[in-house]
Amino acid sequence: MRIADFELKMKLRVLIGIVLLFWGSLAYGDGQKPFSESPTVSGKVFLYTAKKFGVPFLKASIKIGNGVLEQGKPIYQIQADVESLPYLGLLFRMNNRFTSIMDADTCSPVRYVKEIDQEGLLIERKNYFQTVTFDSTLKKVLVEKMGEREKQEISLPPGTCDPLSLFARYYLKEGLHLGEEIRMSIYDGVKLRQMVFHSKKEKLMSKRYGEVEAFCLESTTSFAAFGDKEGIIRIWYTADRGKTPISMELELPIGSVKFELDEVKES
Repeated sequence: MRIADFELKMKLRVLIGIVLLFWGSLAYGDGQKPFSESPTVSGKVFLYTAKKFGVPFLKASIKIGNGVLEQGKPIYQIQADVESLPYLGLLFRMNNRFTSIMDADTCSPVRYVKEIDQEGLLIERKNYFQTVTFDSTLKKVLVEKMGEREKQEISLPPGTCDPLSLFARYYLKEGLHLGEEIRMSIYDGVKLRQMVFHSKKEKLMSKRYGEVEAFCLESTTSFAAFGDKEGIIRIWYTADRGKTPISMELELPIGSVKFELDEVKES
């Protein structure tokens, strides 16, 4: 394999790993039904395009559903899909689906489900179904992969989130405040990350809304594929009452990937 091809393959693997960290399909538990205690928001679907060096290469969506009851408890279901664009052909194909089921009162994660289906000449083939079940009382998670008998039980710090419940918490529940420092433990079924998000307010040019006032949550994190060099993760929410998640950016040692909001739909 030529050096240039190897470097491109490694870069794609890192991009995919980061996308998996922050994007997440709908996994309904048994006995779910709408709950009458008015949920925080009506259901929304946010549609995004991801670009690298200004070139679109992924389409993504996040669906935040209305509140439902699961086993008598009110929950929210956060669904995310990530698909590669058709023009990439055999080089890079991705159709990954994720779900976070979270407690409607506390926004704590209950269950995180990953359906990974990807392959191509420049990426490693992966096809698996994984469920991460959170136990906040015992401060641990149970990690299961379909088709494998062995289950992992992992201890986690109190308040640990999955990537989607973190994203949804600041849309559904938490207020955003200037200069705030938010310490977070995030577990995605692969790696536990300790992160510190800082909030700031700034003007942002949005493809959908034009120039808007927005709150930005920003954190540094290291990437093992680049010798643990640090990169930056940013999520922007509009500063109005809607707190619309209008953009996300992953600033990497090899450049940045930016998800821009294309459309918002009622679910």
